Amino acid sequence: MITLLATATELASTASLATVEQPGVLEGIKNTFGWHPALFIAQVVNFFLVIFILKKFAFGPVQKMLEERRGRIAAGEEKLKLIEKQLAESEATTAAAISKANQEAARLIEDAKHGAAVFSEQKSQEAIASAQQILVKAEAAAKADRERISSELKREFGRLVAATTSQVTGKVLTDDDQKRINEAALTKIEA
Repeated sequence: MITLLATATELASTASLATVEQPGVLEGIKNTFGWHPALFIAQVVNFFLVIFILKKFAFGPVQKMLEERRGRIAAGEEKLKLIEKQLAESEATTAAAISKANQEAARLIEDAKHGAAVFSEQKSQEAIASAQQILVKAEAAAKADRERISSELKREFGRLVAATTSQVTGKVLTDDDQKRINEAALTKIEA
C-alpha cells in the first residue's frame, strides 16, 4: 500500500515536471479531458485499494471454490475410470459365466437326450418283455382252452357215438360198453 502511494506521488511529481517543460501540451490535455492531478492520484489509490479488496475477499474465495471443483471433477473422473474398469471386468466375468452356463446346459441337454434314449430303450424292452409274457399267457390260455374244448368234444362225441350205437343196435349199453366205444372212436379221431 505504501509502495502504491509512493508510486502515485512519483507520477504526480513527474507530471508537474512535464508541465514545466511543456506547458502547452499538458495544459491542453488537462483542459480537453478534465484531468486533475489530485483526483488522478486518488483514483489510482482507489484502483489499487479495490484490486486488493477484490483479491482478498472476492477472487480468493472464487479461486478456492474453483480449485475445489477441479478437485471434485478430477476425483469424479478417477471414479468414472474405476467404474469403467469394474464394468469391463464385470462384463468379462459375466461373459465367462454365461459361456460356462451354456456349456453346462449343452452337457445337461446331451445327458438328458442320452438318458431319454436309455429310458426309451429300457421301456421298449420292458414293453417287449411284457408283450411276450402276454403272448405266452395267451398261448397257454388258448392251449388250455383247446384242451378243455377238445376234452369236452371228446366226451360229447363219445356220448353221441354211444347214443347213436344204442339207437342203431337197439340195446342199452352199459358203462363199460360206452367206455370201450368212446375209446375206440377217439383212437380213430386222433389218428
